[in-house]
Order: sequence, then C-alpha cells, then structure tokens
Amino acid sequence: MARKLSRRALALHVATHLVDGKPQKKIAQQLAAYLIWTRRTKELSLIVRDIQFYLAEHGHIAGTVSSAHELSAATLKEIAAFAKAKTGAKYVSLDTAIDESLIGGIKLEVPGYELDSTIARQLTTLKTRYKKA
Repeated sequence: MARKLSRRALALHVATHLVDGKPQKKIAQQLAAYLIWTRRTKELSLIVRDIQFYLAEHGHIAGTVSSAHELSAATLKEIAAFAKAKTGAKYVSLDTAIDESLIGGIKLEVPGYELDSTIARQLTTLKTRYKKA
C-alpha cells in the first residue's frame, strides 16, 4: 500500500508538477487514483484549495468570474489583466459562470481577493443602509 502523504505534501507535489508543465490530465488521474487507493476522496476540496495556494505562490492563479450575461473575450481579457495587477501573478486562468440573479455587473473571485461589483450587491447595500436610517 502507498505511504500516506499529508494533505499539504500531496498538494505541493501536484502543484510542482503543474508548474513544471507536466500533463494536467495525467496529474489529475494520478491524484484521483491515490485518493481512491488511500480512501481519502473526502479531502479533495481541501487538497484543491491547497494546490491553488501553492500555485498562487508560483504566480499561477485560478479564479471565477460570475455575471448575469455572457462576457466578451475583450472583457475577460481586461478582467484577467486586472487580476494580474491586483495579485502580482504571472498567469491568470478564469472560469466563467452565468448567474442571472446578479442582474448585472461582475463578481471576480481569486484566492485572497474578491471583487463584487454586481447590481445585486449594490441593491443589498442600499437596502441595508436604509434599514439603519
């Protein structure tokens, strides 16, 4: 049976291979096989978070952009440039999500930062301010 690695050691191993340019599919398969073999599949979300942390230390960040409507390629490029400037990362990978409840604007989430400039957030802020008055 394979030796049980700590969650952080496992995440560091995976992040190192990703930074070195090893095939992502192969790394993912190996990680999945190890977690299944050691019966640690419930730790996957924690390991992914740790991998993202180590990748961010090496200048690679992954984030999510949520909006009410589809964003153009130019807009996504500007958001990625903004994320690079804010985090100092060399590489930014953004996933997009459509959430019609946001009404308009964008919500950007990257490790350590969150920018919420959605209309839904602004309405909630106004609602909260008027309740206090």
